[in-house]
Amino acid sequence: MATRIINAPHPDVLQMLQRRMPPHGRAWVQANRVDSVGLMQIPVADLFYFSDLALKAAGVFTVELYGTCPQHVTSLAIMGETSSVRMAMDAIAAAQHSEF
Repeated sequence: MATRIINAPHPDVLQMLQRRMPPHGRAWVQANRVDSVGLMQIPVADLFYFSDLALKAAGVFTVELYGTCPQHVTSLAIMGETSSVRMAMDAIAAAQHSEF
């Protein structure tokens, strides 16, 4: 799993991300301040599990980013305040070491 956190994303980067989002994701980005973006390239099953975990761990917004291989590997964006994104990413990192 590849992960990255972008703090204070440049507006051009947010535009790039929005091109890979469904309409509700673009609407959220346009209506809310995005201090940080956590990015993960993960298998599809992990997409749903980690998205749910992030939403429960912190006040963040999660959205799937469209890519070239959605059957096997996809990308998850976690957006919000810097501390919330970090908290969500930390919760996901901790969950990777559990059995479920």
